[in-house]
Amino acid sequence: MSLTTGQIQAVSRLVDLLTGIQWDSSKEYLIESRLQQRLPDFGCRTIDELINRVQAGDPRLRTAFIDAVTTRETLFFRDQSPFLALEHKALPELIDARSSGPLKRRLRFWSAACSTGQEPYSLAMLLLELLPDIHQWDVQIMASDISDTALSTASRGEYSAFEAGRGLNPDLLKRYFIPSGTGWKVTDEVRSLVSFEKRNLLQPFPGLGPFDVIFCRNVAIYFDLPTRRTLFERLAATLPRDGCLFVGAGENLSEFGARWTPQFHCRSVFYQPNQTAPGQFSAQPARLQPQSVPTGLASLR
Repeated sequence: MSLTTGQIQAVSRLVDLLTGIQWDSSKEYLIESRLQQRLPDFGCRTIDELINRVQAGDPRLRTAFIDAVTTRETLFFRDQSPFLALEHKALPELIDARSSGPLKRRLRFWSAACSTGQEPYSLAMLLLELLPDIHQWDVQIMASDISDTALSTASRGEYSAFEAGRGLNPDLLKRYFIPSGTGWKVTDEVRSLVSFEKRNLLQPFPGLGPFDVIFCRNVAIYFDLPTRRTLFERLAATLPRDGCLFVGAGENLSEFGARWTPQFHCRSVFYQPNQTAPGQFSAQPARLQPQSVPTGLASLR
């Protein structure tokens, strides 16, 4: 049955309310494939019944609805260049800075919108590669997502042979995974560095941080401009001046003025927060770095 304009608008408003993701009439095919065709799975007869029950606060249906509308496409070391920039620029400087001082040998990472876990586990493997004395450091990676289903998969750390083969070379697979059925499971060494929790990025996160590195990639592109601005402002509040924010390749924080200073390296860009009070930002030129691609991360391909 074809969806009416009113139904499309109602679903789009609900998706926006629960996740911040912007859907409109162009997403009718997603409503049909992810919701309408799965009505029996939700225990609903019509799309209107689904909308009404989710709006009424049915916790099971709300969880199922969020799982259905969120995209979970990911892979290990996705896009590679951000991990190159992290390995060859951001992390060495942070490790040097945290080798002494009040936060001596302490590193905190946040993988926001972590999906099924490939990103935080990639961070964990990179840290294990770069810090041979990692057990003498206080290292924690917090990984969060809005989807219960994604978090359940991520927490198990088990992946099919196809999933494990996306972004991982045989050396990393051998060092940091063990066979599990027909697939692979991350080792306890990797798993112990990562904690998972459910978190909606639209909601305030008081008490979080400070984080040295935040990966918030390929999620804000689905939000409208005011929501993006608010999100990145709140992320800035969790970062010290030398902290680093990595966003998706299609995201550019220059639209928010001098709040963020871009750092270019390894054909990638990450951002550091300008700590000047909001409304009093002074433009700062980007500090350009040579855009070479080092070979040190070849083992991560």
